[in-house]
Amino acid sequence: MSQRRSATRQKLYEAAVTLIAEKGFSATTVDEIAERAQVAKGTVYYNFASKTELFEGLLKHGTGLLTDSLREAAEGRPPMEGLDAMIRAGLVFIAAYPSFAQLFVAETWRTNRAWHESLRMMRDSAVAVVAAVLDEAVGEGLLSDDLDTQLIASALFGMVLVVALDWLAFQPDRSLDDVHAALVRLVHGRITPA
Repeated sequence: MSQRRSATRQKLYEAAVTLIAEKGFSATTVDEIAERAQVAKGTVYYNFASKTELFEGLLKHGTGLLTDSLREAAEGRPPMEGLDAMIRAGLVFIAAYPSFAQLFVAETWRTNRAWHESLRMMRDSAVAVVAAVLDEAVGEGLLSDDLDTQLIASALFGMVLVVALDWLAFQPDRSLDDVHAALVRLVHGRITPA
């Protein structure tokens, strides 16, 4: 894909995520997305066959960015330090893309959507990054060997999403460092041996 087309898609994603987070998928029109992105309506259809395809691409793009940021945060670190770094990376990502996070959480519960299976697979890839670090910690004896790493990874992923949205909406005066420290303390106090 050319750099220009990639930049256009990015503008369309940014416009769509904001509008859909504000109004919902059904109420958002392609005309509004084009207007917000400051492109012609034909440009939307040149890049995406439909609003549904645009939305699925948006979910894939955003989840890919989140997954990459989690993976990069843990890379080259001991497992528990990597887990802490992933919590921070999740908070940073959600602070940078709050509309995407709101949309992701909202769409998780809408199981009747055409893209629900794609969303599940995207979510699973992000959770797998967390589970791999937990598996590594179990392998090194840092966590109990009876820990259900898949379920814990899912819980940690959801915890960071919901806590970050709560922080941004209801406690914006708290610093990122405060929120990160609280989550790390919770995780270390609950899933690591005493």
